[in-house]
Amino acid sequence: MNLVVKLIAGIILGMVIGLYAPNFLIELVFTGQTIIGQLITFTIPLIIFFYIASGIASLPQGSGSLLGKTVGLAYGSTIVAGTLAYIVASNVLPHFTSGSMPKVAENAHELSSFINITIPPIFDVMSALALAFIIGIGISAINAKTLRNGINEARGIIDLLLSKVIIPLLPFYIAGVFAQMSVEGTVFTTLKTFGIVLLLAIIMHGLWLTIMYVTTAMSMGKSPAKLLSNMMPAYFTALGTMSSAATIPVSLKATKSNGVKDEIANFTVPLCASIHLSGSTITLVTCATAVMLLTPELALPSFAGMVGFILMLGVTMIAAPGAPGGAVMSALGLLGSMLGFTDAALALMIALYMAQDSFGTACNVTGDGAISLWVDKFAKEKVTPVATMVQE
Repeated sequence: MNLVVKLIAGIILGMVIGLYAPNFLIELVFTGQTIIGQLITFTIPLIIFFYIASGIASLPQGSGSLLGKTVGLAYGSTIVAGTLAYIVASNVLPHFTSGSMPKVAENAHELSSFINITIPPIFDVMSALALAFIIGIGISAINAKTLRNGINEARGIIDLLLSKVIIPLLPFYIAGVFAQMSVEGTVFTTLKTFGIVLLLAIIMHGLWLTIMYVTTAMSMGKSPAKLLSNMMPAYFTALGTMSSAATIPVSLKATKSNGVKDEIANFTVPLCASIHLSGSTITLVTCATAVMLLTPELALPSFAGMVGFILMLGVTMIAAPGAPGGAVMSALGLLGSMLGFTDAALALMIALYMAQDSFGTACNVTGDGAISLWVDKFAKEKVTPVATMVQE
């Protein structure tokens, strides 16, 4: 939550500088934004490669169909939630943005950076994604312990870079973007839409959790209200921690209180904390739709094009960093390569996403309980016929 406060302070500071500061100070802030943006661009493929490769290589072995069902349910939940979010957002948000597209003021001057530095990424996003799958699956297939440890240690370095450098610099990056929008005269129109977008994302979280638990309860003859109420301690813990990983102990207790066997909960809850990000995907898709509507240079893709983006987004969410903002950092590469987001559009995405990161995380964690119930049901169905034959 401290990071959210800093981001809000960055937005306010950027607006004040853009509206009232002399050009020298504005361009100094813009220079800082440009350099930080180059660092983020360089880091994105590294995040995708090391996190996805590490996530795939670290999946528990010897679990057979149980692992496949858990991963399949988590991925399916993420994709359906993202698709539903796009359908709702693309139909609701145009009513609030139509006719109010931010236009650059005629007297706005173009900002220039004092330092022009380019830090090209080692490889592009799709190359990072393909290589991550090849290495991750290969490590798992041959049980390459040394390479697995190396990938995990490299992930630790990227963790450190995110937590100690990039995440702390985000408020300054956001300040530069909002200073630029203030100079261009587009800041107030953009901010007016922010509240609507965030409210819609939170409503979508509630809708998706309702669908998950009503469907689950109906198939198992249980009360959806009871199942959801048992998961509320995990939901509110996630609101405070903004981390699925930090909420695992509470999630385990809440999931077991819904009747999931200990061994199933102990397997699914930690795994889903890394691979099930339906709430984060809802937020990313909703915010991306809003940014595309607010940015004249961008246009909403066709439904098929957006579904393709969501399918790829579900993959990049695998083992997304557990730190606040990890999901949006992992998604930046796809937003740029598949949807054509500019640096300014990516900065808006970061600001929008971080403002409600805790709600997205809470949705992720609460949804993990529903997936655990389904895995437990499948495990019982697999065991029951065997037990019946033994009795006979």
